[in-house]
Amino acid sequence: MATLEECRAALDVLSANLATAQEGVRQAVQLDRSLSCRITDLDTTFTGRLARGGIHDVAAVPGVPADRAQIRLEMTGDDLVDLVAGRLDFAKAWGSGRVRVQAGLRDVLRLRSLL
Repeated sequence: MATLEECRAALDVLSANLATAQEGVRQAVQLDRSLSCRITDLDTTFTGRLARGGIHDVAAVPGVPADRAQIRLEMTGDDLVDLVAGRLDFAKAWGSGRVRVQAGLRDVLRLRSLL
């Protein structure tokens, strides 16, 4: 089971990857949305802002935060680490229910290109 530190490191890697994204992905990175990533097996939610080509102001809060983010992800810590490392395909994980996404359809399609 992935630790909180490993999950935070995975989000840092994802943010760094967004900052160096190539042109096709760069358009998707131009979102400005609140973001949360609930790690179900750790009962923790990482909150932040997807903006300016990265994920900013990341904080870990226990449970589910009172404020609902515009883009909400939910998965296990292992799945987050595997998604960012490229060992888990986002579309397959989403289709099988391993990753849950709550966002507008346009945002979901953009997220797919980021992960």
